Amino acid sequence: QILYLKPPWTLANLLECYKKHWMAVFGYVVPRSLLSAVECLYKHFAADEPVDSSTACILLQESKSLFHAFSARSDYNGVLPQAYAAVNKLYQTLTEALSEDIMVLSENAACERMEAMTPNLTDPEEEKPHLSFCVARENRHQEIWSVLESVWNTMNLYSIEIFQKLDPTMVTVTTKSSFEEAFLGLQKLLAAVSDVREGIGR
Repeated sequence: QILYLKPPWTLANLLECYKKHWMAVFGYVVPRSLLSAVECLYKHFAADEPVDSSTACILLQESKSLFHAFSARSDYNGVLPQAYAAVNKLYQTLTEALSEDIMVLSENAACERMEAMTPNLTDPEEEKPHLSFCVARENRHQEIWSVLESVWNTMNLYSIEIFQKLDPTMVTVTTKSSFEEAFLGLQKLLAAVSDVREGIGR
């Protein structure tokens, strides 16, 4: 009966309504700490800009955590399990693709080491297609490096926040997340790093 924004809604509109009515309504249905998940999703969907693979993984994880929390209240006539299954499938597809990219990166590194030790016996004319192939691979290297760097930077941020909560005299950084949020974030990162490590191992 009382709504911040009237329908019809876009996804960004809905997320904005969740934020506005979180304390008065939704915080009584699901854990209030999940507001950070809503804010994360709203930030990216309201911007309506393309996101990289690592950010997409985070958005899918946040969506899964919201669906899981609301599932304790109701299945919403079967809609929620379907939505969760679709998001989970997207998440698995994306993480598998990232694992494959990382595996290709490790294979390319091995090839480069072999090429460095092998005498150049090829005809210069035959090298032209190989050059364009190398450029494409280099772009993939940069993308994978960006994913790993993002994981590393996020781990550092959460680690600083946790250490500051344990001993405020150790680090002087202004934190924005609660201890619980930082801990949950680290759990997600541990799972992501395990996937990366498994991909590299393969």
